[in-house]
Amino acid sequence: MAKAGLKGTYAAPAIEKAFEVIELLANRPEGALISEMATDLSRSVGELFRIVVVMERLGYLRKSDASDRYTIAYKLLDVAFRGTPSQELVRAAMPEMQVLALEAGQSCHVVVPNGGRGMVVAREEQPGTRGFALKVGAHIDIIKSCSGQVLLAFSSIQRTERIVRAAEEELGISVDRGWLADRIAIIRRKGHDSRKSPVTHGVTDISFPVFGFDRNVVAALTIPFLELIDGSQKVDLEAARDLLRTAAARVSDRLGYQSD
Repeated sequence: MAKAGLKGTYAAPAIEKAFEVIELLANRPEGALISEMATDLSRSVGELFRIVVVMERLGYLRKSDASDRYTIAYKLLDVAFRGTPSQELVRAAMPEMQVLALEAGQSCHVVVPNGGRGMVVAREEQPGTRGFALKVGAHIDIIKSCSGQVLLAFSSIQRTERIVRAAEEELGISVDRGWLADRIAIIRRKGHDSRKSPVTHGVTDISFPVFGFDRNVVAALTIPFLELIDGSQKVDLEAARDLLRTAAARVSDRLGYQSD
């Protein structure tokens, strides 16, 4: 008898096809016809038809009455939040994020580790007419980004190494452990990270760790600080950093964290 747990021991074609459909539609916000899914996945319409219909009946996919295109339904997000620690984290973070966005006049978001990447699980946009924010569900580079390095800096050595190895496998990269150790040491000494965005001009990323009741880091709370040309932002960078520090501490407190 084959032993359970060995890679490739069992096959579940229908389940594999269902997840292929979900991953495909995750990158197709406009949706897709079953025929288009079949083409993109190199499968026949017959292979996917019953699977897609069942997924729609169960509420995981939604079919447009106007175009017959399928998109991912919100039920999938609801199940993900209820089945992971993200629900408690988001519930604790949102009130503080709303206050932070209002007082700082800047958007903010929460990032958690997700395999070898970081993922945005909550965001709050600043209430003004100009701002910069990441989408919920967006993936970030956990090795090089401000939020990602904060997560790595305050994780245990073992957890950090697991995340780095996952990133190397998922992204096909080789991480310079010496360079990363230097970055982590600096962030741990400061208690946070702050640097010019490598992607968006005029944005400085600021990030602080959020801790759970077990004193382990659970997330990074981040402001992508947008500096306006006319200097009309509500507070300056230093003040925004102080507000973010306080907000992260309050979220940690809501999660039951107690410092030494």
